[in-house]
Amino acid sequence: MLRVTADSNIYISAMNFGGAPDKLLDMARNGDIVLAISDPIVEEVTHVLRDKFGWTDEAIKLAQARIADFTEKVHPRQAIDVVKEDPSDNRILECAEAGGSEFIVTGDAHLLKLGQFAGMKILKPAEFLGRQSSPGRGR
Repeated sequence: MLRVTADSNIYISAMNFGGAPDKLLDMARNGDIVLAISDPIVEEVTHVLRDKFGWTDEAIKLAQARIADFTEKVHPRQAIDVVKEDPSDNRILECAEAGGSEFIVTGDAHLLKLGQFAGMKILKPAEFLGRQSSPGRGR
């Protein structure tokens, strides 16, 4: 089974706007991929939904429960310090490494600039979805 880590911006975009990020989450809901998540990602999603989008605590708790239903919680044990411009982006890399991910899906420019990390490809949601619908499924 293909293992993937989604950046916090993917969850936030999916829950507020739909589109390609939501299709990625649908893949996890349908059991087509294993989607790794960590506490720092959940915390970032919670913070942004509350502070930027004005979600209520009740709506956030419901979203957290739904996310927990189709993700695999991992517990990174190794600190990574690759992205100097935005150190919080390193939490995504830590999750991906702990989760044994083959892909990191993000809209973040700092992570996309890396292109790959420790053998994991870093792609935008539409790029990832395009690879998965192509023959050979992008492996």
